[in-house]
Amino acid sequence: MLKLEDVNTEQSLQLFHVFAKAFKSVSEHSYMSCKTQGFNPTAFAVLEVLYLKGSQPIQQIGSKLLLQSGNVTYVIDKLEQTGLLRRKHCSKDRRVIYTELTEEGKAVMDKVYPEHSKALSNALQGLNKEEKDLTIRLLKKLGMAAENITPVTVKKT
Repeated sequence: MLKLEDVNTEQSLQLFHVFAKAFKSVSEHSYMSCKTQGFNPTAFAVLEVLYLKGSQPIQQIGSKLLLQSGNVTYVIDKLEQTGLLRRKHCSKDRRVIYTELTEEGKAVMDKVYPEHSKALSNALQGLNKEEKDLTIRLLKKLGMAAENITPVTVKKT
Protein backbone atom coordinates (compact mmCIF):
# COMPACT_ATOMS: atom_id res chain seq x y z
CA MET A 1 0.00 0.00 0.00
CA LEU A 2 1.36 3.43 -1.01
CA LYS A 3 1.76 6.04 1.69
CA LEU A 4 0.08 9.41 1.18
CA GLU A 5 3.43 11.17 0.72
CA ASP A 6 4.43 8.57 -1.91
CA VAL A 7 1.20 9.22 -3.82
CA ASN A 8 1.79 12.98 -3.56
CA THR A 9 5.39 12.59 -4.76
CA GLU A 10 4.33 10.38 -7.65
CA GLN A 11 1.62 12.87 -8.66
CA SER A 12 4.11 15.76 -8.37
CA LEU A 13 6.57 13.93 -10.64
CA GLN A 14 3.82 13.25 -13.18
CA LEU A 15 2.77 16.91 -13.07
CA PHE A 16 6.37 18.01 -13.60
CA HIS A 17 6.82 15.73 -16.63
CA VAL A 18 3.51 16.78 -18.21
CA PHE A 19 4.32 20.46 -17.53
CA ALA A 20 7.83 20.11 -19.00
CA LYS A 21 6.55 18.33 -22.11
CA ALA A 22 3.80 20.92 -22.66
CA PHE A 23 6.30 23.75 -22.15
CA LYS A 24 8.67 22.19 -24.68
CA SER A 25 5.90 21.76 -27.25
CA VAL A 26 4.65 25.33 -26.91
CA SER A 27 8.20 26.74 -26.75
CA GLU A 28 8.96 25.14 -30.13
CA HIS A 29 6.31 27.39 -31.68
CA SER A 30 7.90 30.46 -30.10
CA TYR A 31 11.38 29.33 -31.18
CA MET A 32 10.30 28.75 -34.78
CA SER A 33 8.50 32.10 -34.87
CA CYS A 34 11.64 33.90 -33.68
CA LYS A 35 13.80 32.07 -36.21
CA THR A 36 11.34 32.80 -39.02
CA GLN A 37 11.50 36.49 -38.12
CA GLY A 38 15.33 36.33 -38.23
CA PHE A 39 16.07 36.42 -34.49
CA ASN A 40 17.40 34.01 -31.94
CA PRO A 41 14.94 33.53 -29.05
CA THR A 42 17.03 35.51 -26.53
CA ALA A 43 17.40 38.53 -28.82
CA PHE A 44 13.70 38.43 -29.61
CA ALA A 45 12.86 38.20 -25.89
CA VAL A 46 14.94 41.33 -25.18
CA LEU A 47 13.19 43.20 -28.00
CA GLU A 48 9.81 41.95 -26.77
CA VAL A 49 10.41 43.24 -23.22
CA LEU A 50 11.39 46.67 -24.57
CA TYR A 51 8.49 46.67 -27.04
CA LEU A 52 5.90 45.81 -24.40
CA LYS A 53 7.36 47.55 -21.33
CA GLY A 54 9.29 50.48 -22.82
CA SER A 55 12.73 51.63 -21.73
CA GLN A 56 14.23 49.30 -19.08
CA PRO A 57 17.39 49.18 -16.97
CA ILE A 58 19.66 46.45 -18.33
CA GLN A 59 19.61 44.62 -14.98
CA GLN A 60 15.82 44.41 -15.04
CA ILE A 61 15.80 42.95 -18.54
CA GLY A 62 18.00 40.11 -17.36
CA SER A 63 15.81 39.35 -14.37
CA LYS A 64 12.62 39.47 -16.46
CA LEU A 65 14.13 36.95 -18.88
CA LEU A 66 15.90 34.86 -16.21
CA LEU A 67 19.26 35.48 -17.87
CA GLN A 68 22.64 36.19 -16.37
CA SER A 69 23.83 39.76 -16.83
CA GLY A 70 26.73 38.74 -19.12
CA ASN A 71 24.32 37.08 -21.53
CA VAL A 72 22.03 40.10 -21.55
CA THR A 73 24.93 42.47 -22.17
CA TYR A 74 26.12 40.34 -25.10
CA VAL A 75 22.65 40.24 -26.68
CA ILE A 76 22.15 43.97 -26.12
CA ASP A 77 25.56 44.66 -27.70
CA LYS A 78 24.54 42.70 -30.82
CA LEU A 79 21.12 44.37 -31.05
CA GLU A 80 22.70 47.79 -30.58
CA GLN A 81 25.13 47.07 -33.43
CA THR A 82 22.16 46.31 -35.70
CA GLY A 83 20.53 49.62 -34.77
CA LEU A 84 17.44 48.08 -33.13
CA LEU A 85 18.10 49.46 -29.65
CA ARG A 86 20.27 51.95 -27.81
CA ARG A 87 21.65 52.44 -24.33
CA LYS A 88 20.97 55.60 -22.35
CA HIS A 89 22.46 56.60 -18.98
CA CYS A 90 19.98 57.46 -16.24
CA SER A 91 20.00 61.21 -15.56
CA LYS A 92 19.66 60.61 -11.79
CA ASP A 93 22.15 57.77 -11.38
CA ARG A 94 24.90 57.36 -14.00
CA ARG A 95 25.52 53.79 -12.81
CA VAL A 96 22.12 52.79 -14.19
CA ILE A 97 21.94 52.22 -17.93
CA TYR A 98 18.61 52.03 -19.69
CA THR A 99 17.99 50.21 -22.92
CA GLU A 100 15.30 51.29 -25.34
CA LEU A 101 14.15 50.49 -28.84
CA THR A 102 15.22 52.81 -31.61
CA GLU A 103 12.65 53.93 -34.17
CA GLU A 104 13.97 51.16 -36.42
CA GLY A 105 13.60 48.63 -33.60
CA LYS A 106 10.03 49.75 -32.95
CA ALA A 107 9.22 49.52 -36.65
CA VAL A 108 10.65 45.99 -36.82
CA MET A 109 8.63 44.90 -33.77
CA ASP A 110 5.47 46.57 -35.12
CA LYS A 111 5.92 44.32 -38.14
CA VAL A 112 6.98 41.01 -36.55
CA TYR A 113 5.19 40.99 -33.19
CA PRO A 114 1.67 40.43 -34.56
CA GLU A 115 2.93 37.34 -36.41
CA HIS A 116 4.71 36.08 -33.30
CA SER A 117 1.52 36.61 -31.28
CA LYS A 118 -0.43 34.57 -33.83
CA ALA A 119 2.10 31.74 -33.60
CA LEU A 120 1.74 31.60 -29.82
CA SER A 121 -2.03 31.87 -30.00
CA ASN A 122 -2.01 28.96 -32.43
CA ALA A 123 0.23 26.92 -30.11
CA LEU A 124 -2.13 27.51 -27.18
CA GLN A 125 -5.40 26.90 -29.02
CA GLY A 126 -5.85 23.61 -27.16
CA LEU A 127 -7.35 25.60 -24.27
CA ASN A 128 -10.42 27.82 -24.35
CA LYS A 129 -10.53 31.22 -22.64
CA GLU A 130 -11.74 29.89 -19.29
CA GLU A 131 -9.12 27.12 -19.30
CA LYS A 132 -6.40 29.65 -20.12
CA ASP A 133 -7.54 31.89 -17.26
CA LEU A 134 -7.52 28.93 -14.87
CA THR A 135 -4.11 27.74 -16.10
CA ILE A 136 -2.65 31.23 -15.64
CA ARG A 137 -3.96 31.39 -12.07
CA LEU A 138 -2.73 27.89 -11.21
CA LEU A 139 0.73 28.41 -12.73
CA LYS A 140 1.12 31.71 -10.87
CA LYS A 141 0.14 29.97 -7.65
CA LEU A 142 2.56 27.12 -8.34
CA GLY A 143 5.41 29.50 -9.21
CA MET A 144 4.92 31.69 -6.14
CA ALA A 145 4.77 28.64 -3.85
CA ALA A 146 7.95 27.20 -5.39
CA GLU A 147 9.75 30.56 -4.94
CA ASN A 148 8.88 30.61 -1.25
CA ILE A 149 10.22 27.20 -0.28
CA THR A 150 13.79 26.09 0.15
CA PRO A 151 14.88 23.63 -2.54
CA VAL A 152 15.57 20.11 -1.32
CA THR A 153 19.19 19.13 -1.70
CA VAL A 154 20.03 15.55 -2.47
CA LYS A 155 23.18 14.09 -1.01
CA LYS A 156 25.54 12.38 -3.41
CA THR A 157 25.88 8.67 -2.87
